[in-house]
Amino acid sequence: MGPFHEGELEVQRRAGVAAGAARVGRIIRSTIPEVARGFAAERSFAILGAADPDGRVWASLLRGEPGFLTVPADDRLRLNASLPPGDPLAAALAVEADLGVLLIDPPTRRRMRLNGRSRPLASGLELATREVYSNCPKYIHPRETSLARGADAAGGTVERASALTPLQAARLAAADTLFLASTHPSAGADVSHRGGDPGFARVAAPDRLLIPDYAGNTMFNTLGNLVADPRAGVLVWDFETGDTLQLTGRAAIVWHSDSLRSFPGAQRLVEFAIDAVVERVGIARAADRPAAVTARNRYGAAVRITKRRYCFVPCSSTW
Repeated sequence: MGPFHEGELEVQRRAGVAAGAARVGRIIRSTIPEVARGFAAERSFAILGAADPDGRVWASLLRGEPGFLTVPADDRLRLNASLPPGDPLAAALAVEADLGVLLIDPPTRRRMRLNGRSRPLASGLELATREVYSNCPKYIHPRETSLARGADAAGGTVERASALTPLQAARLAAADTLFLASTHPSAGADVSHRGGDPGFARVAAPDRLLIPDYAGNTMFNTLGNLVADPRAGVLVWDFETGDTLQLTGRAAIVWHSDSLRSFPGAQRLVEFAIDAVVERVGIARAADRPAAVTARNRYGAAVRITKRRYCFVPCSSTW
């Protein structure tokens, strides 16, 4: 049995990349490699993807001090932190649940995904991993993400609605980064990074969002999930103000449309119909840091130059 479910295979075939995806899929493993353990230990946040008790899919931001993520066994990730009260996933993760976890370091543009089954602990959560793999640095904008101590760890002000307000729509339309959660009936939950130039995702209406899909690793984990189950969630994090927007709804892949021509470089679109919106004000503001020296990489995104080891890696790379 291969690493892909029927939805992923369908999208790979339609995109004409099935052979390449089979090769790239060899990077997927069920255990956490040693080098990734150190990467996890340095993180101060994680992006979570799961379904709430009503079946709605959300992406959430989990904060912690560096060291809050530990690896007690090669197939276990322990998240020693809790979501703030009122987070859409707080109740779902109070019991066993399918969970996708994305760890990302924007300054170095490294990321890894860990998907599996979570169980609650007194200190937070423990994830039994089914899928573990790294992704290439494409479309990740380098930025400082050390969280300010003044950020409201209790969760900030919360507002709920069924569609975007004009201010929320403007904030989303200016974003260069979002996170997209999805799920599959048997493979479980997943959450992925999406990035581009500011405004790459467009608000077509207060209850509709268009997200371009650019060339990537050819595995189509997110789009494959959407073929099997259209439920999805979007998280937009304003790194300067600390505000977050969480959207839940249903998504569909747009393969051919006049709209596609207005998204340069996009090969497909994800059309996201919004059912509910949760806005948190001031939950996670990045700490003020001096401007970083940057260079331009082969994909056009700025790359932070640091003394730590950094390399450009192809989309099929592993840790």
